[in-house]
Amino acid sequence: MLDRRSFLACGSAGLTLAVMARALAERRTFSAADYEQALVIDAMGTIGDPDGTALEAPPSERLLRDLHASGVTAVSMTLSVGSNGDRLSKALQRVAIFDEKVAAAPDVLLRVRTAADLGTAKKTGRLGLIYNVQDTSLLENDLTRVALLHSLGLRQMQMTYNVRNLVGDGCLERGNAGLSNLGRDLVAELGRAGVVMDLSHAGQRTIAEAIAEAKAPPVISHTGCRSLNDHPRNVYDAELRALAAKGGVVGIYFMPFLVERGAARKEDLIRHLEHAVNVCGEDHVGLGTDGMVSARVIDDAYRESLREDYESRVKQGIAAPGEGPDAYQLVLDYNEPRRMQRLAEDLSARGWSHGRICKLLGSNFARVFNEVWE
Repeated sequence: MLDRRSFLACGSAGLTLAVMARALAERRTFSAADYEQALVIDAMGTIGDPDGTALEAPPSERLLRDLHASGVTAVSMTLSVGSNGDRLSKALQRVAIFDEKVAAAPDVLLRVRTAADLGTAKKTGRLGLIYNVQDTSLLENDLTRVALLHSLGLRQMQMTYNVRNLVGDGCLERGNAGLSNLGRDLVAELGRAGVVMDLSHAGQRTIAEAIAEAKAPPVISHTGCRSLNDHPRNVYDAELRALAAKGGVVGIYFMPFLVERGAARKEDLIRHLEHAVNVCGEDHVGLGTDGMVSARVIDDAYRESLREDYESRVKQGIAAPGEGPDAYQLVLDYNEPRRMQRLAEDLSARGWSHGRICKLLGSNFARVFNEVWE
């Protein structure tokens, strides 16, 4: 028979062993099987065709293979960027184009309108498409267009794109004037309509004031940490903390703005991820690559396309510092369809727990989508 002291000692030892077992389970290596079970969301990306197929054409076989191989559950697709031209018309055309892509490959692609659709995409092994716009200029001053776009499947709306528009200042505006009265009304309308407010590309005051106005969790779908690289596309710690306090999520991008110059490598991405987790907490950090699922071929043709895109963006007045033919729009070490799994494995090797990795891969963004959409 055990006396009371021996019983308590054994109980304490058992409790300690249980705690240790849980800790060891959390520290286990994140495997390919774990990745297959995880919800993986790219909060800002594209299904651009690596074969250079026209946007209006059905997905190529190579693209379909890459999408399936990626293991990504859902990607937020952009219908419209910036303020030049008839952006509303372009967005409506893009809805039709991407709907046709889904219809052409129903075994690979799925439209995402509700949080339940994310589960369906995961269960059926398809890639869910979340529709977004990267600027509110297409609204002009008519906020009833939010409901129209929502009815067509829009689920994420970015307030500004680098420069000033009717709702607020973008990150390249020196005035840093923040939200307009229309912008404050739009924050409320997005909440009513069930559209996620995205503060990427916004100025510091626009971000801070929109977070303060928000009743539903906002996101900054694709950015970096400004305290690590002082670039206007990156976000200050104060706004990251405010975002987390509102229940929002920041997505760290796979972009050259992670570093002062040159191409970003995996250590640069991980440095920004770990800083964001330290600032926001692990429940408020995710991924928004701002890139395509397929691998990019880094050759003269790709550099020429970057140069042409940069020159076009300069003419539109939306080019950010550091853009150009040598600013590769990717992280070189993760230039493959399975990039999210490779990142997860690298984070696991650094001691990230299984739970934290799953939150980063997709469950944090899924929580916000579930709260705002439903």
